[in-house]
Amino acid sequence: MKELKPITNKLLWIFALGQFGWSLLSGIVSNWMVYYYTGIPSEQNPNTGVFASGITQSPILFKLTLFGLVLAAGRIFDAITDPLIAGWSDRSNYKGGRRIPFMRAMAVPFSLCTIGLFVLPQTGSIGLNDTILFILLMVFYLFMTMFCTPYNALIAELGDTQQHRINVSTFISFTFILGQSISFLLPNVAGALEPGVGQQNSIRYSVAIMATMACISMLIPAFYIRERDYIDSKPSETAPFKSLAKTFSNGQFRRFVYSDVIYFFALTLFQTGLAFYETQLMEIEDTWTFVLTATMTAISVALYPVVNILAKRMGKKPLIITGFFSYCIVFGITTMCGKGLHWGFIIAVTAAIPMAILGILPQACVADVAEVTRLETGEDRSGMFFAARTFAFKMGQALALVTFTSITSSQTKQSYRTTALLAFITCFIGAVIFFTYKEKAILERIRDLKNGRANKTSFYKKKLP
Repeated sequence: MKELKPITNKLLWIFALGQFGWSLLSGIVSNWMVYYYTGIPSEQNPNTGVFASGITQSPILFKLTLFGLVLAAGRIFDAITDPLIAGWSDRSNYKGGRRIPFMRAMAVPFSLCTIGLFVLPQTGSIGLNDTILFILLMVFYLFMTMFCTPYNALIAELGDTQQHRINVSTFISFTFILGQSISFLLPNVAGALEPGVGQQNSIRYSVAIMATMACISMLIPAFYIRERDYIDSKPSETAPFKSLAKTFSNGQFRRFVYSDVIYFFALTLFQTGLAFYETQLMEIEDTWTFVLTATMTAISVALYPVVNILAKRMGKKPLIITGFFSYCIVFGITTMCGKGLHWGFIIAVTAAIPMAILGILPQACVADVAEVTRLETGEDRSGMFFAARTFAFKMGQALALVTFTSITSSQTKQSYRTTALLAFITCFIGAVIFFTYKEKAILERIRDLKNGRANKTSFYKKKLP
């Protein structure tokens, strides 16, 4: 049997570069597509809705807009393909490993598709633009799934110990926030380019520059990490949807997912509305978005070592619950905020705490459940556990996108406040549900199985206390 190389923090940091890349691409689409494709420009923010005239804007059913339905359809398609790609990855036996070959193949087309979303739906026909936008979004989410699902599976596989699981979750949380933060620089970069290339092209060139950065960041770990040197993986023999069903039959995993779906519904409402909260409620220029995000990110990153240490000492569950309630405070402040830049800084500082906690620890929880299942069954289905999680929370994101675009179709200040209030209510519910997750029992089970002090009666047959 081939001796595996030790997993080091250096390796985990290189792996985390991939998270920076895909989070930057995801941030460009999730943070700016709604802003540039809907809304009404103003003297202070002339780029709001700069591409809006090219697609259908009026509600087509009740208050549901075509753009909102297209975005939601993209997330639903993304969710459905997750278990298919996860099953493909879990069952693969490529020379380069079960995960890395997908990452190598998808980095470039994923980046190109992101650029296309801001370039191609610009013909003279609104109907054709609607069709192009729909197709591109489906392809974008497909490519994102084909990169991210195998990538996320490596979190559990490189996290071979509890310490490594928390460390890799910390590192990828940092690079995720960094990628999201850089995406908020889009208006600033576009503003610098606009005198030379014009208003619309400045946005397209800015997207292209950021997509190139993202592509390079995804390719580095894909070609640096030799998966077979670190992981002794065997292909799973379980069919994708059977594997998905087995995954959701795990009671502890379901409890985690219930709260996770609600949390992502609330967070997506907030993230989608962030640019509007700042420009419509606080009445500040959209170029301040990066400054506020950078402030929030800097404070959050400063808290990472604290979260990392506390998670190892007191467990992940109490910290995650604290993160839920902290976000409730953030959403509540947003509901009541008024005009002025100071509101933006209040929200940025307050949001740094839950961002640090919930950016790190949920992935480690999924890795814990995947690890105990591997020890019980001898079958490594890490890809499916992370895909099942993303399948569930993407359904929540899809619902949030439809909800946001429907509530804000009137484009009034009160409609934006309503979305923040709804985020507050749903996040509170998610916190209450997470109280039922039994982290201590899961970690004890892992220790007992590794030390030979427990039989391998599966979670599926024997529920945790």
